Amino acid sequence: MRKLKMDELNRVSVEEFKTLPKIPVVLVLDNVRSLHNVGSAFRTGDAFRVEKIYLCGITGTPPNKEINKTALGATDSVAWEHVPDTGELAQRLKADGYQIIALEQAEGSTMLQDFKPDPEQQYAFVFGNEVFGVAEEVMSLTDTVVEIPQFGTKHSLNISVTVGVVVWDYLTKVEF
Repeated sequence: MRKLKMDELNRVSVEEFKTLPKIPVVLVLDNVRSLHNVGSAFRTGDAFRVEKIYLCGITGTPPNKEINKTALGATDSVAWEHVPDTGELAQRLKADGYQIIALEQAEGSTMLQDFKPDPEQQYAFVFGNEVFGVAEEVMSLTDTVVEIPQFGTKHSLNISVTVGVVVWDYLTKVEF
């Protein structure tokens, strides 16, 4: 077995990427502090062709050296917008037909393996601050709270890991 060379990967250009169909998912970063987490969300968003990334509150925005370090150019391909208030964004997305899904540990949460996305539905996955999680104001606006089961001594995953797990799980459950 051999690794594929870069020219064998059939990568599309940024211009081509922008014209390709996207999965009906947006990522909402709710006051995410780490610029590396932001960059990683962009890279994952590019890999799985999400519609858009919303950078809310104190979440850093491109252009930024630290974001670029992990995004590796994905800030050029993935549509994004900075929104000062995550709650207002959640209300706007709901009005536009998105289901708001918070990734959080909460009473009545649905375990990720039990989450059954509707392929006809648009989703906004909300990822919270590294210390405080998804803001309570936003939690009150969610349609569903999804939790990734964990079995170790820690009770949280890095946001960049969570974004990858959740978007990949979504893609394995719907036809794209």
